[in-house]
Amino acid sequence: MEMHNLTRLPEFILLGLSSRPEDQKPLFALFLIMYLVTLMGNLLIILVIRSDSQLQNPMYFFLSILSFADICYATVIVPKMLVNFLSDTKTIFYAECLTQMYFFLVFGNMDSYLLAAMAIDRYVAICNPFHYVTVMNHKRCMLLVVFSIAFSCLHSLLHVLMVNRLTFCASNVIHHFFCDVNPVLKLACSSTSVNEVVAMTEGLASVMAPFACIIISYLRILIAVLNIPSAAGKRKAFSTCSSHLTVVTLFYGSISYVYFQPLSKYTVKDRIATIIYTVLTSMLNPFIYSLRNKDMKRGLLKLISRIKSEMDRLSTTTINKIHGP
Repeated sequence: MEMHNLTRLPEFILLGLSSRPEDQKPLFALFLIMYLVTLMGNLLIILVIRSDSQLQNPMYFFLSILSFADICYATVIVPKMLVNFLSDTKTIFYAECLTQMYFFLVFGNMDSYLLAAMAIDRYVAICNPFHYVTVMNHKRCMLLVVFSIAFSCLHSLLHVLMVNRLTFCASNVIHHFFCDVNPVLKLACSSTSVNEVVAMTEGLASVMAPFACIIISYLRILIAVLNIPSAAGKRKAFSTCSSHLTVVTLFYGSISYVYFQPLSKYTVKDRIATIIYTVLTSMLNPFIYSLRNKDMKRGLLKLISRIKSEMDRLSTTTINKIHGP
């Protein structure tokens, strides 16, 4: 469990959510179910949007990319968790740990910037509806997505390279269920002051920039909605934003609790909060967007009807082949 006088540990040990043997199988079952629901729910969202011509607009385009990012986000973390729940060693190689950290940061930041892009989309739709088609055209939407991906990749690379320059010569036990930045930094025996300064400046700016964009967008939306004379009009405007606001609250609320504090105060409670924005939010997104959205419900019913019709056709064809003409 302990390694001394090494500048580069060959592997780390992920302590996980619990060290008690009797907890491992129940946790495995719980997170396996959550992961499968995440995969199926987000894949279903993507299929519904891609198959329905009436959902081919910027809001649902961003939602489909967000669903894809959520699938990747959960896949970076959960499969390794599941393996460790049933393993006695719970090890992760150094290079594997940095790779997991990199992609975790990539898809986490992508989620953040996509939520900001969706807020901009809602702002234009409500505050400038007559120019919505020209302002939120396909080219601009693609540029927003490309920027989200490019910035996320560069941001993540910076933090991983800075972790890689550290010296690890004490414990190799990570008190977390994956290779997050803060738990890994706590194992370093060289100074992490530069890492902490970068995290509290560049890292804070990269998180707060999309969050500020969301806040400004919704303040403008609120002012516009309050000027709508009819109560029905106000309800309709708010209903188009409710799902997005729910996801933003879950995502940024848990991130703020975990990361906007000194490294020395990072405790076991942060592991629980991390589950909210890594696993739980990714799993709940399809339900939040589909159950509270009439267009998504209609698209889902159309997709189910189309699949059922195709299955009936195949079944009829198979029966005719068996019985002959």
